[in-house]
Amino acid sequence: MTIIGVAGGTGSGKTTVVKKIVESLPPHFVSVVPLDSYYNDESQATPEERKSINVDHPDAFDWKLLIEHVQALRAGRPIEMPVYSYSEFSRLPQTEHVEPRPVVIVEGIMVLLNKKLRDMMDLKIFVDTDSDERFIRNLQRDVIERGRTVEMVIDRYLRMKKPMHEQFIEPTKKYADLIIPQGGENNIGIRILRKYIEGIAVNE
Repeated sequence: MTIIGVAGGTGSGKTTVVKKIVESLPPHFVSVVPLDSYYNDESQATPEERKSINVDHPDAFDWKLLIEHVQALRAGRPIEMPVYSYSEFSRLPQTEHVEPRPVVIVEGIMVLLNKKLRDMMDLKIFVDTDSDERFIRNLQRDVIERGRTVEMVIDRYLRMKKPMHEQFIEPTKKYADLIIPQGGENNIGIRILRKYIEGIAVNE
């Protein structure tokens, strides 16, 4: 099994990179484990208490469960991955069944922060995107997909997302084997990544 970590700031384009990896491999060859699914279970908290949680701080995540699940997949065992609702700011009762496959992608803003998780990765990627571009993507996503107002998004960005990025996310770039700057199809990082992926498929 090959475990790939894909990190980067919120709105950096991590999902696009993961999509390119999935598209480059044979069908049913890869499982994706998003860090966003592993926010702590705050279902016992009031709605107001949930909204006040800093979801961009490392303490917001259930690292123990995530590490256990990645270890289980590496050992060939399926997992029941949590499902998180951004509208409810809470983990939902249902889970998502994830099978172990030749490639497992662990994707999220801080997946390179935790050393125990990082040490399980065969390839560590950091998607590096301009902060203005990331803010615009966050604004569009949170307003359109998550039902938040422009004022709410700006407030959270200035109070939480920006300082947390500078303190916790940006420094993890030093752990990356491959830094992919913004640039799309012609990006040299994407081309190198595809070569790596082609090697995985051939070896399998």
